[in-house]
Amino acid sequence: MKKKALFEKLPEKAPSGSTTVYALGSVALLLFFNYITVGAHVFRDPLLLLKATLLNAGLLAAACWIQSRLAGYITTHYSDLQQTLVRVALSISAHAVASGAFVLLTAWLYIDRNLFSSTLTVHTLVLVYVVNLAAIVLVTGLWETFGALGRWRQHEINAERLMKENVNGQLESLKAQISPHFLFNTLNSLSALIGEDQEKAEQFVDEMARVYRYLLQTNHSSVDQRDFGQLTTLKKELSFIESYGHLLKTRYGEGMKLYIHVEECFLDHRIPPLTLQLLVENAVKHNVIRASRPLTIFILSTVEGQLMVRNNLQKKNLTAGAENIESTHVGLVNIITKYQLLSEYRPGLSQPVIESNHEFFTVTLPLIS
Repeated sequence: MKKKALFEKLPEKAPSGSTTVYALGSVALLLFFNYITVGAHVFRDPLLLLKATLLNAGLLAAACWIQSRLAGYITTHYSDLQQTLVRVALSISAHAVASGAFVLLTAWLYIDRNLFSSTLTVHTLVLVYVVNLAAIVLVTGLWETFGALGRWRQHEINAERLMKENVNGQLESLKAQISPHFLFNTLNSLSALIGEDQEKAEQFVDEMARVYRYLLQTNHSSVDQRDFGQLTTLKKELSFIESYGHLLKTRYGEGMKLYIHVEECFLDHRIPPLTLQLLVENAVKHNVIRASRPLTIFILSTVEGQLMVRNNLQKKNLTAGAENIESTHVGLVNIITKYQLLSEYRPGLSQPVIESNHEFFTVTLPLIS
């Protein structure tokens, strides 16, 4: 996802009034510069005025081009909020040096070479340089102030968007879990266990309680706190998914297999909450689950420090049964959106990678240290 501009895009065509003001301002600046460098007599000789205007227009255009290039380079290479002081110091220093070089060139042309019988003095030139330097400091300060306000505004917008994405994802999870169909199958499994094995039934109830406790706690945290990250540790997420997987394996028996193998060094890394639940639910919803054709889900850490969630692909026939629901990709879109928003504040954060072939469906998730 491309980073969003801090300010809204300007109109492609500037209003005619603004163009007129800009043109008049440029002409006035050029005439004033003619007066400073050559003297009042430049306006009494049309040919001299033309020569001085052409030369000074070239000098000012070159100075503006060089300074705009310097500003662009510094802004591009030192754009982070943490680099604000470095960016300001480099901007002022670079513009001061460029202005100094421009002043020296002007002094050589109009004082040393006495071009156009100039009346320019060193004192006047130094005064112009000091005023120009003060203007540079003022403009840089205003630019950074408006930039900071823009970044703060974008931060608030993204924080709000991410909070909504979190809530939407959790509501989707809660809706899936408390739907009559899910409750019917869960309670039906519990009822069967009570008659067959009370110890397993008790364990089933404990795991079910853990699932709902995690869902409710996570939902409560994301609604009440305005922390844009709202990340959970991989250890907590895996503990939740083990309980969730226990419910699924109890329901589907040998038709459902869940394998988790994550290196211990990654357990304190973080991911958006309920990410794994959305992926497991997605696999269960859209694949055939039978003892003869078990759905196998792998949750593995990679040597690159990422988390891979993979399941064998055996898509349901959409006309075959009542449980089949056409995919809306809400879960995957929710996960991708969260990572895109997080990348606004964590430069360099990679994005989830989704791969699918005739054999496997794989989602690779970045882990945030």
